[in-house]
Amino acid sequence: MLEAEGYKVVTANDGVEAVTKAKSELPDLIIMDVVMPNLNGFQATRAITNDETTWHIPVILLTSKDMESDRIWGLRQGATAFLHKPVEPEALIAMVNTLS
Repeated sequence: MLEAEGYKVVTANDGVEAVTKAKSELPDLIIMDVVMPNLNGFQATRAITNDETTWHIPVILLTSKDMESDRIWGLRQGATAFLHKPVEPEALIAMVNTLS
């Protein structure tokens, strides 16, 4: 979906790889799931937003977790935005366009 809009996409298979790639790739934006092996999305977001080389990168948490406490916790970890799965493609593209 994002590639069709002209964005370059880099993927990671878990939270550890997400943090590593954030530091090496320095993307304009990160879309992060919460439920992942090794580091979950909350932990990976905290690591990215607390690092001096990656703190400036906006993080969108995109997850099936839909409790208000999950949203609040995600934002406290440094996430810029929080979207629920399944996400409407238009909502995701609009958010990406706003933050990138």
